[in-house]
Amino acid sequence: MKIGVLTGGGDAPGLNAAIRAVVVKATDCGDQVFGIKDGWAGLLEGRLEPLGLDSVEDIEMEGGTILGTSRTNPYKEEKGEEKVLDNFKSAGLEALVAIGGEDTLGVANKLSKNGLKIVGIPKTIDNDLSETDYCLGFHTAVSRAAAAIEGLHTTARSHHRVLVVEVMGRHAGWITLEAGLAGGAHFILIPEVEFDIEEVADVLKKREEKGKLYSVVAAAEGAKPKEEKELLTQTKEKDAFGHIRLGGIAKALAKEIEKRTGKETRATVLGHTQRAGPPNAFDRVLGIRYGVAAVQLIKEGKFGQMVSLKGTKILSVPLEKAVGRLRTVDRELYQLAKLFFG
Repeated sequence: MKIGVLTGGGDAPGLNAAIRAVVVKATDCGDQVFGIKDGWAGLLEGRLEPLGLDSVEDIEMEGGTILGTSRTNPYKEEKGEEKVLDNFKSAGLEALVAIGGEDTLGVANKLSKNGLKIVGIPKTIDNDLSETDYCLGFHTAVSRAAAAIEGLHTTARSHHRVLVVEVMGRHAGWITLEAGLAGGAHFILIPEVEFDIEEVADVLKKREEKGKLYSVVAAAEGAKPKEEKELLTQTKEKDAFGHIRLGGIAKALAKEIEKRTGKETRATVLGHTQRAGPPNAFDRVLGIRYGVAAVQLIKEGKFGQMVSLKGTKILSVPLEKAVGRLRTVDRELYQLAKLFFG
């Protein structure tokens, strides 16, 4: 059997571990794997390369993806679906492993309904895919963001400043919440809960009154003040999946906090440092488990499924269900975090 594998959307730590696992498991089953370059763009253009054991040796320790990635959406291209199906057939592929988030797996779900034999692996540092406890890359991103927030305490303390740290997270605040808690942030702002800038300022002023002369605020890029109707964006241009590039919340917050508290306030944007570099041990092992499970689903003929972590078990769920809704932070968990504000 010839199996294709692709990675789509933003890169995330653990992708290479999953790719290697797909190759190792498929080879063990007597199958051949072909890597599709740059996500769905590779299937639109027929760009594939054979992957053997030698070509994936030790890549589980590397960040990024050896296959390249893109945010290409076949359904935004003229006859895109037709081209994907034709190139899949002409390459002699009999099954496909699609590794990605909501957008990549949303395309996989549509193609699956039109006859393509697909299984999915959940990957997104935002951890916002439903039907799985953890997506590839999340744990590493949280560790990186937490370490950055923790480290900024020394600068904030030394200069008696407020530092606002902007963390990735468009609609889900998982990274910001967990990294903020782990890194000791004194206020955490997430997309799921609109914030009152006066409340933020009051908490920081009370810290000052107690002799605590510095503060660190963690803010998701999709955090939104109650009085604003639109999210802060870097550009109004949209990608192929209709997303606007967010950014600027830290700078805007810093300005408002300084105005209300009189404290010198600076903004720090973590940006791609959260997803860059090698995966931690958790994401390496999760990628390996997901890759092996994806090939097993193919061998069992269970297509249109996504591998999923539930507790300590790797299960499978329908792709349609997995991309049906976003997994966001619930209010109860945010209320827990608020115990540590100030």
